Amino acid sequence: MPKRVVEGEVHAPMHLDQSQDGHAETDQPMVRLGLVGRGIQLSRTPAMHEAEAEAHGLPCTYELLDTDAGTEDDLAAILSRAEAEGFAGLNVTYPYKQAVMEHLDQVSDAAGRIGAVNTVVFRDGGRFGHNTDFWGFSESVRRGLKDAPMDRVLLLGAGGAGAALAFALADLGVSRLMIADTRPGAAEALAEAVGGPAEVVEDVTEAVRIADGIVNATPVGMAKLPGTPIPPALLEPRHWVADIVYFPLETELLKVARDRGCRVLSGAGMAVFQAVRAFELFTGRTADADRMRQTFQRLAPSEGERA
Repeated sequence: MPKRVVEGEVHAPMHLDQSQDGHAETDQPMVRLGLVGRGIQLSRTPAMHEAEAEAHGLPCTYELLDTDAGTEDDLAAILSRAEAEGFAGLNVTYPYKQAVMEHLDQVSDAAGRIGAVNTVVFRDGGRFGHNTDFWGFSESVRRGLKDAPMDRVLLLGAGGAGAALAFALADLGVSRLMIADTRPGAAEALAEAVGGPAEVVEDVTEAVRIADGIVNATPVGMAKLPGTPIPPALLEPRHWVADIVYFPLETELLKVARDRGCRVLSGAGMAVFQAVRAFELFTGRTADADRMRQTFQRLAPSEGERA
């Protein structure tokens, strides 16, 4: 397992020579980044990073390493190739956030607690892992669900994304965090790791009945995996519903919830804020969250995607 260190000690940020106006000199080397995942062709992450880099005067390319679209499904080989080719770092998404950890040298304290990494930085011959989903989801909830009741929350999914969300929800003050997952032992392991308010639930219907809010951290609802993770009839207007899927931006779960009068939170906020923190880790530059959100929103939805 990789060595765990506190956030901020994993690596020194990339230092870039700057001109007097604060922009990087034009002879700066290319910042090469990528996203590793399965079925990620609709991702807006490349555009957010490239546009933000351009605003900082940094040459940057961001590539999709999609194991559903020609990239060999060999995580160790992907990391080795990216490192050898001079990538500054990689984002990691479904289904590799937990598996990637065994291929790293060090991880931040947050990533170590969560047991998942979504941002890998290559620096000084080492591979350093972070979890920016944690902060990204927390910031999205703080801004998008102000004053929403957070006493009892049902979390659907205990994978890499679900782990980050579970710790974030605990930190946000949830007093009863009910975790459900169809994989044997997954919810139990996450509940034990989070401790405190976390518990395993097997009766999802009963959990929805008593919950204030419902968070979907499963891939159900993605363009390639349509549907809802719970029966829509269980939703009531008093619920708030959050989904981390963002292609499509309005999943079937969110559409049904909205139609039933629920307060909803799409995956857009988490997508933007995790990218903000990742950009800072990759480049050592402070990202403009509003500018990255504008880039996200400016991208025209693909056919069949609801804006």
